[in-house]
Amino acid sequence: MNIRIKDCEVRFIKTPLRLPLKFGAETIDALTCSQVRMTVTDEQGNTASGWGETPLSAAWAWPSTELSYTEREQSMINCCRELAVKWSKVDSAGHPMELGYDFSEQMESDIPHLAALICNSAFDIALHDAYGRLLGISTFSTYNERYMNRDLNAYFGEEVFIGKYPEDFFIVPQQNLPVWHLIGGKDLLNDAEANGSEPCDGYPVTLTEWIRRDGLKCLKIKLTGSDPEWDYNRILKVGEIALQNGCHYLSPDFNCLVKSPDYVNAILDRLMIEYPAIFGMILYVEQPFPYELKQNRIDVHSVSARKPLFMDESAHDWRHVKLGFELGWTGVALKTCKTLTGALLSGCWAKSHGMTLMVQDLTNPMLAMIPHVQLARYIGTIMGVECNAPQFYPEVSRDYEARHPKLYRRYDGTIDLSTLSMVGLGYLNEDLPCTK
Repeated sequence: MNIRIKDCEVRFIKTPLRLPLKFGAETIDALTCSQVRMTVTDEQGNTASGWGETPLSAAWAWPSTELSYTEREQSMINCCRELAVKWSKVDSAGHPMELGYDFSEQMESDIPHLAALICNSAFDIALHDAYGRLLGISTFSTYNERYMNRDLNAYFGEEVFIGKYPEDFFIVPQQNLPVWHLIGGKDLLNDAEANGSEPCDGYPVTLTEWIRRDGLKCLKIKLTGSDPEWDYNRILKVGEIALQNGCHYLSPDFNCLVKSPDYVNAILDRLMIEYPAIFGMILYVEQPFPYELKQNRIDVHSVSARKPLFMDESAHDWRHVKLGFELGWTGVALKTCKTLTGALLSGCWAKSHGMTLMVQDLTNPMLAMIPHVQLARYIGTIMGVECNAPQFYPEVSRDYEARHPKLYRRYDGTIDLSTLSMVGLGYLNEDLPCTK
């Protein structure tokens, strides 16, 4: 079934963080989330509205020493407003994958491409949600020949994808997923690091407290990518806490700041020799190198020979994933903030070529949490899903937590998706702003 876009609107929600969050060389204490409502119609004139939401994380998508965070964020807000006008003028009919892909291919922006993808993602997500809501079924049950006009070969131009659709790469969805906890560069690891300035709001403030409260088993470690001794010691300290508290997996994230594979290799080799138990806990290494692969064609086979190496910021779309595969990357971290359409295409291409997947968030609160975890549920990952909004702004999702108590808070190292709807992308009607 084909749909057309009737109209769309966007609004913005300022969300302060309870603790500073460090992205690379930048630390932020608040984020603005964009929230989109898109209304679609079918050939019979039936209509439905869908919703999409994403944090406009300028620190992650648009690192800069020339422009302030406020300037970059405002440019992204302006981009969202421009996109609302452009999406309202789309006159094509089709499945959300087709409409979303065609729009992204033609999208032009004055801001960096990754930042523009984030701005566009809430519109793309809302389109997918609206389609399922119009049909009264889960959107994830529509990524097949019955509903789509194009197979994957139409996107990739590879014969192996003839007659193949995203659904062919899905797994049997699970109710519970292992959850990853983010350790920022400024996060306290234990009580000895506290100085009395920490928030006293009933939530944990140290890694040890988080592990014990949420039963965490998977820890992602933000590193500098420019100070090897600090990075090594940070992995070591977190690893020791993980071993003491029954955690199973670690993932070091170098945030695109490493210039040479030797930097990462030296840290991994030292860990393997000096602390083999901690080295053994590393499930994969995330995005050490500059994210613009075309301008930074670094051969990374030596790193991926030591540990699985996952693209994150570099994985703009399936073409970048293909280039990364050629350079030696072995996995892809998918994010709905690069559009759900793009994440599905990247995931399908990667799985077909033997790459492993992870689904990570952009500190997704409120509505943004739901499509993110649904993607992980259906596409299949190396180990669960990353959900760190409960760490940095739990109060903003308090209403959602009341309806989904084991999704917006982690229990026994997992999240529980059983409360999600089987219509659209999984929001309950009570989750939607129009019903509040």
